[in-house]
Amino acid sequence: MTNLKESAQQIQGILTQHGLSNKVVEFKELTRTAQEAADAIGCQVGQIAKSLIFKGKKSGKPVCIIASGTNRVDEKKVGQLIGEEIERADADFVRQHTGFAIGGIPPIGFHLEIAPLVDEDLLQYQELWAAAGTPHAVFCIAPADLLRITGGKVANIRKL
Repeated sequence: MTNLKESAQQIQGILTQHGLSNKVVEFKELTRTAQEAADAIGCQVGQIAKSLIFKGKKSGKPVCIIASGTNRVDEKKVGQLIGEEIERADADFVRQHTGFAIGGIPPIGFHLEIAPLVDEDLLQYQELWAAAGTPHAVFCIAPADLLRITGGKVANIRKL
């Protein structure tokens, strides 16, 4: 793909470095929310792997959750899994720790001390779609490749 925005080119490079032929796709429509992305792509909302950044209440460390587009994150479950309560992070915190703005945060392209938690519900799909660094760019990836590249840990993080 040529003419990708810089952030999307960065994600394309990471996919290539990991031996994947997956291509970043940019849309004219916004893909900032799971529903917008699913509508633009033509997939189920559950196939959207949304990357959410939270903050440890005591440590102040960023925590990445890769959740299915249909699910809300149970912050209490996540706190139990990582041994610390979490809170929502503001836009400045997210950009500072990932290099990306909310609405385009990819699951790859940044490193945090705590391995990402990956929603177990994502594993039911053959292919997932994730943001690629901008509110208009996405890429397709198999769940196994997502886990391999991110070093993520599968967990039940869904709020009931």
